[in-house]
Amino acid sequence: MRTDTTTQSLAEALAHARDLAQAQIEAALAPHAGPVAEAMRYACTGGKGLRGFLVIESARLHGIAPGMAAPAAGAIEALHAYSLVHDDLPCMDDDDLRRGQPTVHRKWDEATAVLAGDALQTLAFELIGHVACSAEARLSLMISLAQAAGVGGMVGGQALDIAAETAPAPLSLAEITALQAGKTGALIEWSAMVGPRMAGADASALGRYAKHLGLAFQIADDILDVEGDAETVGKAVGKDDAAGKATFVSHLGLEGAKARARELVDMACDALSDYGQEAQSLRAAAAFVIARDS
Repeated sequence: MRTDTTTQSLAEALAHARDLAQAQIEAALAPHAGPVAEAMRYACTGGKGLRGFLVIESARLHGIAPGMAAPAAGAIEALHAYSLVHDDLPCMDDDDLRRGQPTVHRKWDEATAVLAGDALQTLAFELIGHVACSAEARLSLMISLAQAAGVGGMVGGQALDIAAETAPAPLSLAEITALQAGKTGALIEWSAMVGPRMAGADASALGRYAKHLGLAFQIADDILDVEGDAETVGKAVGKDDAAGKATFVSHLGLEGAKARARELVDMACDALSDYGQEAQSLRAAAAFVIARDS
């Protein structure tokens, strides 16, 4: 059977970035024991490591070694893990399964899950303090991460998502797009812009790439909620349809959503034209986000 070398190299790059990020988190947590620290480690285990990969690859495109950007990769994976821990809580999405394992509040309890999430968020900013770049660049990374994670980004998007559950009418396609730009897209965009921010370079091309990538990623999630199975996806599926929730699939249809995701991948790849073949791994990542089964 022929091996797809592009897919193989992407898998290796994702694994390498995930290992770098995990090592940063493990080193920071090494002095700590007890249920909160254990829950933090547990929450950061598994996953695709896409955000950390985007950090490492965007840094590489600007001549920055992986080790120099590794704390930023650890930071975004810790912050993403915090968002998942809180998102799974009974007061939010009330999920029992994440990455194929019991959610943190099921394995421990709700209080431990809240505290572990809080601590993962603060850990993210601690790790940014160790990124090997100028003080100005570190400050830019910290401020932009706070903005991406806060009420103008991920948290704001999540708030809109919760509000939509009891809204008198389903969200329009434009409203869903805006919601997901915060809830899912903001952290993906931040990740892809770490390299140019560290280097003091123009981040607009990678920003456009990540904006299209983030939306394609969410459309793929909506498709998996329809077509996937819980064992493979690693979390509950079919919840959106059962709740009568408006999604990209409900607006565009299954085939229309798939076509839109492919268009967004093409747009993401086009945004990388100035980087030439050096950005091939980022193009492969764009194709990956809509071909994945989890």
